Amino acid sequence: MRSRQYLNHATIHEVKGPESGAVYLKSIVPSELSVCNKAESFLQSGFWGSFKAHFGWNVRAFTVDWGFGGERPLLVIRRRLAFGFCFAYVPWGPEFPEGFPDDGAARNTALLELARSLCPLMPDNVAFIRFDPPWYTEGPGTPAPVLSEPFSPAGADVQPPDTVLLDLTQPEKALLGGMKGKWRYNVGLAGKRGVTVRRGGSGADLERFYQLLTETARRDGIALHSLGYYKTLFTHCAGYLDQGQEAALYLAEHEGEVLAGIVVLFRGAQAVYLYGASSDRKRNLMAPYALQWSAIQDAKARGCRVYDLFGIPPRDDPGHPMAGLYRFKTGFGGRIIHRPGSWDYAYRPLVKALFVLAEGLRKKLRTFRSRRSHKEARNMKR
Repeated sequence: MRSRQYLNHATIHEVKGPESGAVYLKSIVPSELSVCNKAESFLQSGFWGSFKAHFGWNVRAFTVDWGFGGERPLLVIRRRLAFGFCFAYVPWGPEFPEGFPDDGAARNTALLELARSLCPLMPDNVAFIRFDPPWYTEGPGTPAPVLSEPFSPAGADVQPPDTVLLDLTQPEKALLGGMKGKWRYNVGLAGKRGVTVRRGGSGADLERFYQLLTETARRDGIALHSLGYYKTLFTHCAGYLDQGQEAALYLAEHEGEVLAGIVVLFRGAQAVYLYGASSDRKRNLMAPYALQWSAIQDAKARGCRVYDLFGIPPRDDPGHPMAGLYRFKTGFGGRIIHRPGSWDYAYRPLVKALFVLAEGLRKKLRTFRSRRSHKEARNMKR
């Protein structure tokens, strides 16, 4: 039985190599949440942990010594399941220090050491711990990294494993040149046809964006957060402006009508396109292209080095319900990368197996609804 009692912040959980078989992980120190603001990814940041705490997640922070002279923060969030159990989740973590071996076997071993070492630091009712490892392969059609046993794939990925990264260190002319020709044309076309882009700031702007999100979710058959979720994101992020972080709402308009909107998170060297929505009206004006180009320009002006389009299908598959999303995002150029997705390490295998079964069923239902929505949309155009 693992202890239900938390370790205090002065306690160090040391991993002794010869006795435990640990190769890479030296120690884990429970820490203040603020240490996670040193993380590279916003999903491992203290900001994200405190934001998720508003929605029922329990948040823990650690400092992990991986050896190689490097310590890295680790964010672990926890959520309740049925029958008194819960699961722990490490979004886009762990992050390894510079000099860590760049091979799959080393990473898998280190992740296993971390999963086992976190076990006594978690409450006794944690059934499993889920990881979204941040390492990746690159290139269209390239297989994503795969973890080995005792890790097993989750029933559904939490974060998008596949994405497109734009290199903002290039001149704007090179960024435009990296786009597909039709994309460059559409960026210019939107402006010529009178589409304007502005930064939203009022509550009314966010409510209009949410109306577009609702329209998009109905059209594409996707799940949607509540309006309160997006309001909290902006108000919470406002407390991190002094750390160079900001959530920005962009709205594209034509003759006073809002046609599309996107939410972009700026944090340090990265800009991440988090959410997007568009109207069914005036789609020939190419408003989403103008939005992306404005956000890319702003990110470059802020000194960001990377613009993450944050989520595409794993390959160019016309039969995929999000095939249009793949074509749209990859048309802006950049590198296509593939992360492993969500993988679980079971502390209570039976509970974990039941949860993954239910999770897989929910995923199939969402996919069915998405395919049906796209089929209905195609039929309406005929």
